[in-house]
Amino acid sequence: MSVHDVDVLMIGAGPANLALAVALEECGVPGLAASSMIIEQHQDVKWQRNLLLSWTRSQVSYLKDLVTLRNPRSRFSFLNFLHERGELDEFVNLGTFHPYRWQLSAYQQWVADSLERVRVRYGRRAEQILPVRAEDGTVLGFGVTLTGGDTVFCRDLVFGAGRDAYVPGVFGALPTERVVHSSQYGSRVPAAVDLARPGRPLRPVVVGGAQSAAEMFMALHEHAPGSSPTMLLRSIALKNYQTSKFVNELFFPSFVDEFFAMPEQVRAQVLREMHLTNYAGLAEPFLDELYTMIYRQKMLGQPVSTVRGLTEVVGARVEAAPDGGEEVVLDVRDLRDGSVEQVRCDAVFVGTGYDPQMPAMVRRLADAMDLPKIVVDRNYRVDLGAHARGALYLQGVNEDTHGISDSLISVLAQRSADIAGDIADRHAEEPADDAVPATRAAVMPA
Repeated sequence: MSVHDVDVLMIGAGPANLALAVALEECGVPGLAASSMIIEQHQDVKWQRNLLLSWTRSQVSYLKDLVTLRNPRSRFSFLNFLHERGELDEFVNLGTFHPYRWQLSAYQQWVADSLERVRVRYGRRAEQILPVRAEDGTVLGFGVTLTGGDTVFCRDLVFGAGRDAYVPGVFGALPTERVVHSSQYGSRVPAAVDLARPGRPLRPVVVGGAQSAAEMFMALHEHAPGSSPTMLLRSIALKNYQTSKFVNELFFPSFVDEFFAMPEQVRAQVLREMHLTNYAGLAEPFLDELYTMIYRQKMLGQPVSTVRGLTEVVGARVEAAPDGGEEVVLDVRDLRDGSVEQVRCDAVFVGTGYDPQMPAMVRRLADAMDLPKIVVDRNYRVDLGAHARGALYLQGVNEDTHGISDSLISVLAQRSADIAGDIADRHAEEPADDAVPATRAAVMPA
């Protein structure tokens, strides 16, 4: 076990914290980046790790990478990544603003590998986070216990690990191996396929009507050969995102200022109106691919996959199958007439998104700090009291205050500038080399 001191600790090597790491390296504050660290629970960087399918594309322009909208001259741009790999000509020839998801994932690993001062530590998971306080209760920083027992003390903590997966409670009685959330798809689909009864293809049911559910629905045709997946969704049918160039202006980084200044009730109204720009819909080209696939199945007389709208799963259990073994039985209500029928399957693939409340790790930390409410300012810093020397920053979980784009990559570059600037200003007021030893000294014996 070892103990480390840093000025800034970032949890999660996803695009949010990688963008911040680059901003810290480029902000010009001596020593700040060199005393910053990212911890990542996996052994590498992967964007949307378990939905890195060969055909999935980003729904956002490559110009909204980790740096370009903040610093178009940055060497960390997506275009420079392609240039250094000798792939720029081929990409330009595609004539698209939307790279494949695996390309952006490789780009993010390249950024992590290209950092010169910020350290990235893989295979390290934060198990416990506690505030470090002075005798008068002032927050000096944080102590983070990692898997294996190591501890990192930091003055500033940045959470960028994303929200917790949401699995509807109706599936709570099913064995874990028979319920696969979209965030687990890639790593768990091989074991799920093995749940098929001997000599028969897997009978999968996909629940949800958004992009992640539809991607699993499509992918199962490849990963579970011979299967005919059934997709259940509450809405009347699959639909595309509601986008236009006018709506897209609401994803400009500059709109964050406007949104933050709105009264709370107006923010809520804007979020409701913008819901279908990012949730409960699919990218239009992919929607066409799905429809064409099912059309092709019908016309060629193949087993036809099914998309059933206006349905709701109201019960789920495991029962003995008539021909031996076990199977999942879903009670599915038809919302048109209220009737309930049983749908039998081998595994349920859940594309129901993420829990809208603050991640459990953040809530536990808030409880440890006796915060009655988590309130962030314009620069994404949690209010820890006027005299706090340490700071907690939250990335990607502030839709209520910073707009629907907060969970997307659209604002990454500018958000990283906001947070890096706030960190730099605070450290200029009180030198970090005074604060970090004070953080450790508050809990470690002399």
